[in-house]
Amino acid sequence: MSDGHESLGKRMRRLPRNVWAVSLTSFFMDVSSEMILNILPLFLSNVLGIKTNIIGLIEGVAEATSSLLKVFSGWLSDRFRARKWMAVVGYGISAAAKPFFYFTNTWGAVAGVRWADRVGKGIRTAPRDALVADSIGSEQRGLAFGFHRAADTGGAVLGLLVALLVVWLTQRNGLLLNRGTFQTLVLISIIPGILAVIALAFGTRDVAVTGTHERPRISFRDLGRPFLAFMVIVGVFDLGNSSDAFLVLRAQERGLSVLGVLGMLVTFNAVYTLISAPAGDLSDRVGRRRVIVGGWLVYALIYLGFAVAGQGWQVWVLYALYGAYYGLAYGTTKAMVADLVPEALRGTAFGTYNAVLGILDFPASVIAGILWQGVGAWDGFGPSAPFYFGGATALMAAVLMATVRPRKQE
Repeated sequence: MSDGHESLGKRMRRLPRNVWAVSLTSFFMDVSSEMILNILPLFLSNVLGIKTNIIGLIEGVAEATSSLLKVFSGWLSDRFRARKWMAVVGYGISAAAKPFFYFTNTWGAVAGVRWADRVGKGIRTAPRDALVADSIGSEQRGLAFGFHRAADTGGAVLGLLVALLVVWLTQRNGLLLNRGTFQTLVLISIIPGILAVIALAFGTRDVAVTGTHERPRISFRDLGRPFLAFMVIVGVFDLGNSSDAFLVLRAQERGLSVLGVLGMLVTFNAVYTLISAPAGDLSDRVGRRRVIVGGWLVYALIYLGFAVAGQGWQVWVLYALYGAYYGLAYGTTKAMVADLVPEALRGTAFGTYNAVLGILDFPASVIAGILWQGVGAWDGFGPSAPFYFGGATALMAAVLMATVRPRKQE
């Protein structure tokens, strides 16, 4: 356990070089990504005229593609004891893909670039997370993942501030996004994407993994029953956790301009950044499960709020509070994955964790799009429906986590 009398700042300064370098990498990549991906739903809707069921399909397939790759990249990083260079390759693919958004003029072209970007994410995420876990002891693991999330989200804040400035300079307070603004942001995003790859390539080194040297297999059974129980509970939650693209569309549907949407996203990421490291540190001291349950309960209440929100400013406030859920639960959940499995199987575990969530992201986003605008001749239940559904599944998952209590077998 961390020394409760030592300040958070001192504990953060004791984090190893790998954690700092990976966090810097994520900072730069999120600067690049967030200025584009957060307004991509607006580009699809406002510029290309695409309905929410197609947007849900694009997002769902993108995340599913990414997450299926995470199983294999995590397994390979265990097999060859090499986390770093697999992560570098993944970041490189994402950095190379994003400039092609500049040329997209159909939803199919957007989907292709989006999926290529997610291929890069699928390759990098599990090895990167395993590298962080390998570099830190269990007594500071929550803080390490929380700090990483804070840096990642700090990059999102900067990226969104750049996007906000570009929107202000190019179209002021227009309600709809235009193509020129989107293309300008794509060009700006290239530089931080390159810096992310450089930071990881030159700032990190692989850590020797102790424990068994048997060739790892892609097997649920090898990861243990506590991990499987944990994944079932997380799966219940994620089935209602559709793409945040629907939150952006909800904000615009309730009257926020493009500038207002970007301001809302900046606020969300600022809250997320401020809470992530302290929440991770708290999970080191009071236990992961309590922090995760608290985060999921916050999520359930906020999603119910999104369902009943009547005005744009209400969505803005709720989205700011949504950052509290991410800060509490996102990094803490990853730390719990590392807690539940043997050290030599962490890459496989992180790959499995992300793959299961990504596979569920596909039906979650498709369900959300259909609930909102229907499919075929059916017009759906309206904009509130996806959020009622997400709130209900989050509440169910919180109850399961509080009662089942998965913990590593000694």
